[in-house]
Amino acid sequence: MRSWQRMFAAVMRLLLKCLRLGRRRRFKLVRQVEQLWHYGQLCLHSLLYNSFTNGDVVLDSLFEPIYWLVDHVTRWFGVVFVALVIGLTSSIVAIVYICLLPLILQTYTPAWICWHLAYGHWNLIMIVFHYYMAITTSPGHPPQAKDDLTGVSICRKCIAPKPARTHHCSICNRCVLKMDHHCPWLNNCVGHYNHRYFFSFCLFMTMGCIYCTISSWEMFRDAYAAIERMKLLEKERLHLAANQTYYQTPPPTFSFHQRAFHKSVVYLWVLCSSVALALGALTLWHAALITRGETSIERHINKKERQRLQKKGKVFRNPYSYGGWDNWKVFLGVDVPRHWLTRVLLPSPHLPHGTGLNWDLPPCVTKQRTPLLAI
Repeated sequence: MRSWQRMFAAVMRLLLKCLRLGRRRRFKLVRQVEQLWHYGQLCLHSLLYNSFTNGDVVLDSLFEPIYWLVDHVTRWFGVVFVALVIGLTSSIVAIVYICLLPLILQTYTPAWICWHLAYGHWNLIMIVFHYYMAITTSPGHPPQAKDDLTGVSICRKCIAPKPARTHHCSICNRCVLKMDHHCPWLNNCVGHYNHRYFFSFCLFMTMGCIYCTISSWEMFRDAYAAIERMKLLEKERLHLAANQTYYQTPPPTFSFHQRAFHKSVVYLWVLCSSVALALGALTLWHAALITRGETSIERHINKKERQRLQKKGKVFRNPYSYGGWDNWKVFLGVDVPRHWLTRVLLPSPHLPHGTGLNWDLPPCVTKQRTPLLAI
């Protein structure tokens, strides 16, 4: 009896030891899982932590694939946009020479004929020259060697020196001096060396479209009325063809030349008026930026800086602005009065002031620049 009790007690002790060992192992496994979980959280927080992270940064990160797609589409479709500009402009010039110019020579007085010939060809030359220079001139890029420049920041995308007013273009995949924006209609960036060509092209193209819109207004009204008469006569012809008798004659029809002439005039007026409105608004926008001495990118940067300093009771001053009139002289490269004729009203390939790497006071500016901050 005692031997059986001893055996039973030994079995129970062994069972209790196994239970304690399993419980210890289970608790140890739970502690290891908790430690791994906390360690993973710590690694994740250390990788994602950024004191500057906010909602805008998260939103930009989410939209990064869309930005990548837009950049690549814009890069490949730039050639298509350039061909579209050349094709539309050439079609308008062809319509003017084929349809409108013979009519002007037959009906206008000699004084008006001289005016249209002089102004129209001058405007056309300015458009062609500045557009060609805008798409073929490099906007300017900083040197890749870090020893060439001192005291400048480094671009975090191309790991190269980044002078003042330089920004990285994600479409061209390189930094651009005094970058304003990447223009798909030029298939090129607008920067330090071709900013004047871009603005001059927009200005003269707007002037040309306004000139064509005003000059062809009466012709447009007549052509539109003629097209409406074509539609009515076509309906009457179809109606008579369905109920034709031997004593009825069909109404007269317009010839192919007349149809092409009227539709070309309507096409010219609609296209020129639309471009004048859209491109005119863009030209006014860039004119305001030039007056303030800033680019499209700098406008957003200066706006945020102005708001930040306003909260501290300070006033932001643009260090690259010399006053409205001097800003235009610097932008257009006008050093002496005769340059308004030779460099503004006539085609001129002169270079802008400076190299885009530093921004010393231009010689055409008489007063000193204002300080960056003023209390």
